[in-house]
Amino acid sequence: MRKSLQVWIPILLVAFATVAASAQSFRVQCPTSTITHPLTGTNCGTNPTGPGCNNTEPLYNGPTQFNPPTVGVPSGTQGDFVTPMAGTVNGAIKCQQISGGDGFMTEADGNQTFMFSFGPLSGLADVAAGHPSTQFPYIFNTPYPGTLTRGDPATTDGATSGASPGTALPGAFTWNGAVGLAPDVAALVTVSNLIEGPFPATTPTTTAGNCPAPGANTVTAWTDAPFAIPAGQQVLITNATAEGGTATPAGYAGTWTISCVSTTTAVTPDGFNEYAFQYVATTAGLASDTGNDLAATASSPAALDGHVDPRPIMDVGVMNGNIPAPLAAFDEDDEFFLTLTNVGMIMRPDLFEQHTVHFHGYPNASSFYDGVPDASIAINIGASFTYYYLAPDAGTYFWHCHITPPEHLQMGMVGQLYVRPRQDRVPNGGNLYTYLGYQNGIGLPSGTVADLRTACNTASDILCSATMPAVNTGATRPAAGTLCNGSSPAGEGTTPQYVYNDGDGSTCYDVTYPIQMHGFDPNFHFVGMTFNPELFVDMKDKYFLLNGRSYPDTVAAGPQATITTDGQMHYSQPLPAIINIPAGGKASLRLVNLSVSEYHTLQSVGIPMHVVGWMAKLLRDQAGNNTEYWSNSITLGGGESNDVILDASDDGCSSFMGTGCAAKLYPAGTTFYVYSSNLDHLSNDAENFGGMMTEVHICNSVSSDTFGNTCN
Repeated sequence: MRKSLQVWIPILLVAFATVAASAQSFRVQCPTSTITHPLTGTNCGTNPTGPGCNNTEPLYNGPTQFNPPTVGVPSGTQGDFVTPMAGTVNGAIKCQQISGGDGFMTEADGNQTFMFSFGPLSGLADVAAGHPSTQFPYIFNTPYPGTLTRGDPATTDGATSGASPGTALPGAFTWNGAVGLAPDVAALVTVSNLIEGPFPATTPTTTAGNCPAPGANTVTAWTDAPFAIPAGQQVLITNATAEGGTATPAGYAGTWTISCVSTTTAVTPDGFNEYAFQYVATTAGLASDTGNDLAATASSPAALDGHVDPRPIMDVGVMNGNIPAPLAAFDEDDEFFLTLTNVGMIMRPDLFEQHTVHFHGYPNASSFYDGVPDASIAINIGASFTYYYLAPDAGTYFWHCHITPPEHLQMGMVGQLYVRPRQDRVPNGGNLYTYLGYQNGIGLPSGTVADLRTACNTASDILCSATMPAVNTGATRPAAGTLCNGSSPAGEGTTPQYVYNDGDGSTCYDVTYPIQMHGFDPNFHFVGMTFNPELFVDMKDKYFLLNGRSYPDTVAAGPQATITTDGQMHYSQPLPAIINIPAGGKASLRLVNLSVSEYHTLQSVGIPMHVVGWMAKLLRDQAGNNTEYWSNSITLGGGESNDVILDASDDGCSSFMGTGCAAKLYPAGTTFYVYSSNLDHLSNDAENFGGMMTEVHICNSVSSDTFGNTCN
């Protein structure tokens, strides 16, 4: 065979590179469309937030409608009930990437505590701002334009450490895409010969396999391996220089659309049996390149297909643990893709710890995604796995690693998530009772079919959580810039939202703050870091935390940073717990207790607590009567959640003080406290003030609806 050795050297190098690439198994997944959310928009590449592009939440105008039924296909069915009709699709696609590893956090007394922990690998700027790291596909699938630095975003922000968290350059880091995501070339072959137009007379006869005889502008390329790109797709032709200095003639390089791929072998101009494909060039009369064994290379254009570069994953993910874990938030009807990447634990290289994500109390799409290793899978070091969730029910949930749960929860592998209701997407002025009826298949417009996935019929399903209220109060969806009470303070940057699909506005809030109750036993954490056996029977929390911080750090604005063993600052506790409420407004507190060993009680002296949900269920009986209640404290055991509204409006006091009471009791500029009534939970591992406490500030107005807002 007269193929030169020079040809095989690059082939062998490519083969070895392929082996090396397949050895790392980090991947990430964020589709731009699915069966449930097909891509129906136009120009989504240049206008990603346009209708039908799955990158915005469409208004809820009624249940999703499916393709007209084809009766009896398959036998006995009335339709496919799979493919939604364009213009009726509800929800969108959301994605998030997290790391599983270790890190350090700083207690309020200045001590550092070692953690097993999750960290953000997407939405880094949002996490630093106190927001969820969940992103739409067009944001998630945006590669970083430069080179990420160890510790980012804290490094780029110029973060400082200590009990007074803050940054030197706040907001310097603004990127929210997926760490490591990089364009990938899925197919690459060597082109041995190139000819445009009809073939010359040769012996044996040159053929293009079963592709047609070429026209004047048709380019035939013969390749040394099958080209795994079908006709109709694009191919990138790149110039190459063969042995002896022969370069690819002008006119071939570029991106073209393949017109034919031979499914049989073809005879090259120099008499070998190879593979062939064709495309149509824009210029006729191109010079042929034959007999040199290396005419060019052909590849698929670089594209995002889940391939990641492991270097930034390790640079950012290692020692980057957060407490709490990165916040997740999405909307009913969304599809949520959560990728967990296990980067290993630097401080415990002896542990080959697997990690999982378990959505506690959440109705998963499949037990395969439940995160309990007995029923699903666990992710090894150096591997990634994408969990899939469909958001069926609004409410406050949480998640944790389910590998040796008492250890991994105590060590910090705990996070929070909440699902926003469809009622948030009702058009301005829409009657909440009417739209809840649409969701439940009641009073639908003519020609609209109920979506059985969302319908709540208490006669047949006692567990459904969107029961119609007993009375139609006439409540409507308020406009942006107003409060739940109907007022419009100057400078108000919020839009009233709802905790649940209530149909009567009873769960309306103006601002929302997810708050995770937790505790650390510093002795257990120290033993866990120093290769010693952990004594579970002696576990006793001594630091009591709200969003990973003890007072006074709970009321310090911005992310809290800690220097770790890699010598870099990392945002270890990005979520404050300070609660800003506009005067006359309502604050939704999404409370969860993720302590391994403690019940926690939180009380509010001054502003009443309106408890509207428990364990992600609206407090309402099957007859539609509200079973919500008012209190000044709530108590949660480990693994429980409550939805509480701090009500600084007249609704919380008018029944015994009359209209206008809120302005007297909660004027702008006043401060209240939410804190534990357990006295031993109000210290920082010593006899001093601190622990599980935060402040409530009453403002003239607030700039946005959650952490990071400004109290005006």
